[in-house]
Amino acid sequence: MQVDIITLENAPAGTAELPDEFFAAAPRQDIMARVVHWQLSKRRAGTHKVKGVSEVSGTTKKPYKQKGTGNARQGSLRSVQFRTGGVAHGPVVRSHEYSLNKKVRRLGLISALSQKVAEKKLVVISGAGGDTKTNALAKKIKALGWSSALIIDGAVDEGFGRAVRNLHMVDVLPTVGANVYDILRHDVLAITTAGLEGLKARLNGKVAEAPAAGEAA
Repeated sequence: MQVDIITLENAPAGTAELPDEFFAAAPRQDIMARVVHWQLSKRRAGTHKVKGVSEVSGTTKKPYKQKGTGNARQGSLRSVQFRTGGVAHGPVVRSHEYSLNKKVRRLGLISALSQKVAEKKLVVISGAGGDTKTNALAKKIKALGWSSALIIDGAVDEGFGRAVRNLHMVDVLPTVGANVYDILRHDVLAITTAGLEGLKARLNGKVAEAPAAGEAA
């Protein structure tokens, strides 16, 4: 599949070849949902915590004798039925992370890329560097009509990354960090020529994936 390459100034810069196996596959909504759920579960802190019966403060003395009071039998004021007692079966600190087959993650990424192509929301740009001022970059992105965009580059230029940081709903990621959640979260997917080659290599199994925090994947 041949697509036009443009610059950030919206000037033509040639054409690029998008392999059909990665960019023209039938999008699998179920697979993308699985990958997004895996990513969001992996990034959860898991620091939620309540105190159980053995952790709340208070005496362990029996509040009153077992029989003869007319009240229900009680063994401790720490029990869950009391206002100052512990919580039964409450959340504890744990990891929500679970494993997901690499083939499923790869298919999810292919589905996300193919969906952007089908929606005509995938743009190939010549490069994403040189702009170090947020104001100048914001004007270019506004002229392109991008209100929400994810830019994928082979290696993110430090100055360009700082300039993008202050733009709402505009993000830049290196090729190894490209992930289903961020692709679907943004309206436009802009891939540089270097990023395109990196994605091809990654999907061909020649480049390792980044850890899934952004997969942050």
